[in-house]
Amino acid sequence: MNRDSDILLDHVLRPSPPMAPRTLRNILYVVIAINLGFALFFVAHGAWPIMPFLGLDVALLAWAFRASSEAAKREEHVTLTPAQLSIVRKPPRGPSNEVRLNPYWVRVQMDDPPEHWSQLWLWSHGKGLKIGTFLAPTERAAFAGVLKSALRRARNG
Repeated sequence: MNRDSDILLDHVLRPSPPMAPRTLRNILYVVIAINLGFALFFVAHGAWPIMPFLGLDVALLAWAFRASSEAAKREEHVTLTPAQLSIVRKPPRGPSNEVRLNPYWVRVQMDDPPEHWSQLWLWSHGKGLKIGTFLAPTERAAFAGVLKSALRRARNG
């Protein structure tokens, strides 16, 4: 078992959270009020078939807010010791997935400077693993630098 002093890197990667639930709820209430105003206007002018589409608009917005909040619950826990690099992926629902790599063989690949489509790859024995896909490109690049330096320390003892 590793002692705490053996841990060279212990970092939890999380996506940026959406707005606070209260703020999302308030936005939804404003959209409901605006759509209700439009619905009443159209119904008063005989265009009642518009109402289901305005209701669908609100339902889709509520679903998007909920999906965004749920997706923000995922995380990746990266732990590096001299003997092992461990990446534990925790989805919003379901079991965690752990990948263990030998730090001596891990190569970190990230575009410099990062572009919007740039990904952070860990390569070992010809197999690649993408991590931090939910991070902004600059956050991925910053973490890549931290991880490269920690891997260097792991290799040099």
